[in-house]
Amino acid sequence: MVVDKPASAGHSDASNGKTEDGLKVTKPARPKTKSDASTDACHVSEATSDHSHERELESPTPAQDDGHPAGVCGPILTIDDVPQRIRDTEYAVRGAVVARSWELAKQLRDNPGSLPFSEIIPANIGNPQAVGQKPIAFNRQVLACVTNPHLMDQPGLFPADVVSRARSYLKSFPSFGAYSHSKGIPQLREDIARWFTKRDGILTDPEHIMLTDGASPAVRTVLELLLESSRDGVMIPIPHYPLYSATITRLGGRAIGYYLKEEDQWGLDMGELQGALDKARQAGGRVRALVVINPGNPTGGILTRQQMVDVVEFCEREKLVLLADEVYQDNVYLDEKPFVPFRRVLADLSSPLELFTFHSSSKGVTGECGVRGGLLHAHNVDEAVIEQLYKLFSISLCANTLGQAMIASILTPPEPGSPSYDQYTRERRAIFSALQRKAILVHRKLNEMKGVSCQRVEGAMYAFPRIELPPRAIEAARQAGQQPDMFYCLQLLEHTGVIVVPGSGFGQRPGSLHYRMTILPEESKLGGVLDRIKDFHDQFLAQYS
Repeated sequence: MVVDKPASAGHSDASNGKTEDGLKVTKPARPKTKSDASTDACHVSEATSDHSHERELESPTPAQDDGHPAGVCGPILTIDDVPQRIRDTEYAVRGAVVARSWELAKQLRDNPGSLPFSEIIPANIGNPQAVGQKPIAFNRQVLACVTNPHLMDQPGLFPADVVSRARSYLKSFPSFGAYSHSKGIPQLREDIARWFTKRDGILTDPEHIMLTDGASPAVRTVLELLLESSRDGVMIPIPHYPLYSATITRLGGRAIGYYLKEEDQWGLDMGELQGALDKARQAGGRVRALVVINPGNPTGGILTRQQMVDVVEFCEREKLVLLADEVYQDNVYLDEKPFVPFRRVLADLSSPLELFTFHSSSKGVTGECGVRGGLLHAHNVDEAVIEQLYKLFSISLCANTLGQAMIASILTPPEPGSPSYDQYTRERRAIFSALQRKAILVHRKLNEMKGVSCQRVEGAMYAFPRIELPPRAIEAARQAGQQPDMFYCLQLLEHTGVIVVPGSGFGQRPGSLHYRMTILPEESKLGGVLDRIKDFHDQFLAQYS
């Protein structure tokens, strides 16, 4: 017999949960909370005797407040149960504007002609092959061979240097369907170490390189090393790629923003850096590291060598680890402002500063985003810390092996005189030249619009124009419950089909409004896209002026 009684019924024996008359009492383990309400209907009592075990449901009760029928459990995990740091995490690049674009894309498929445009233009994200860029043959051919080795037995199907490269990869790692070393396939790391040595003029240990599924997991894992509590902070540029703020929030740390100088091609202001650091420390924060994105995302700016020297000296003086996001190092469009690796600057200064460098197959001129190839290099980092990094990466076993082969083949291209060299050079030059022309076009056309100002697109894949909106537009945004730049970007999408990202998703100075757009749409379409943006902008200003 099973009896549910209040704890006060009879004298209880705390050790076995029985009253003096031998009846079992179901005792509440803890006071009820909000999340218990939905589980009352499926409360189970258990009775144990010397001869049997009995499990019974309580008598049926009316339907619960959560809408579930009597006797059926409600949700155990609700939004209220999700940690606050997760709910606070935001990633604007795939936020509300993109979500609305999916709805509009479906409408176009289901009801062609129902919208004032015929296609969605994704100018929100650095995803080159999604907007028409062709892959470079050499890299894809190497991947084809390592995934299908029998293709190498067909005479003349692939150039000899592709076959030679694939065979060398397979000799060290016979099956790309297997797990690899958690740092990455050793030969690929050795090849990449030689690339680093050539680029920076410093001998590179392959054991300090870890291959990752794009650069994002590398960033996240380094931030895990740095953030122990909510006191711990990392300095990030404003504006910045929101991977950093989102990951810091997700890990329970604090993002400490420092503003870039828009009027100086989004350059660094050392006074701003020092002020942001001092303010964070005065508020009780423990500042652990500084993030620099060079070339800049979303700004397209490139740091001068002197600015980089200032950053290194600042980090040395303030005892900060330096995180250098250099994934756009091949996207540099001005001869007078070349890309300089932070590692080379450290070497020139004989600096002992700890440096983590990130790189990716997704950017540059290859745009192999979906393959997910990336790397992390640790310079001047304690071997015991590198062991901890290795441990964290080993939890997920390894990065995908095709991504590893992709980043390695990108960084070690065909040599001059090899069978693939001429085609590789033509393809690379064509993509880069188009990016250069598009960077100039986007900068010019945006600055022709009333109330819009845009710094030069010196590098990366983006423009970050500043927009001046009329007071009536700002009031309309407030009434819609939206930030003004979000309101503008949503209206742009609804009228043109062009997806851009509100500047508030990257951070911006109070009182300023921006949006980020890529320069990636096909060259044959980009002029028309910019014309559509201009027509919308003029109509928007007329409507709200």
